[in-house]
Amino acid sequence: MIIEAGKDDVSLIAGLAVLLWNDNSIEDLIEEFSRIIINDNAKIFISYKDDIPIGFAQCQLRHGYVEGTGTSPVGYLEGIFVKEGFRRKGYAGELLAACEQWAHIKGCKEFASDCELDNMISVTIKP
Repeated sequence: MIIEAGKDDVSLIAGLAVLLWNDNSIEDLIEEFSRIIINDNAKIFISYKDDIPIGFAQCQLRHGYVEGTGTSPVGYLEGIFVKEGFRRKGYAGELLAACEQWAHIKGCKEFASDCELDNMISVTIKP
């Protein structure tokens, strides 16, 4: 199950995000996500399995130049994370689809992200 995160979910998201961005503190992430969650040009989705939060995705609109795109605004995946044990089961794909759908509703014709060039597991190109 995928839900849109709300203000009450900020601590939960930060707890997941620190597993992805472990060079940050939970306090810093709570502060950052508190700003993001009220931004109309950003969205965070949470994935649940049997009422347990197992992942999240953060996306937003980017205006102006976004490498590899030709329109503006562009939906942009800022971060995505699924806990170990739940990976390679389609949960990240569901989170990504929720982000893409949100960007489409916001008027985007393109959706983008980036990843390290040698991270072939994360590289996905859709026509």
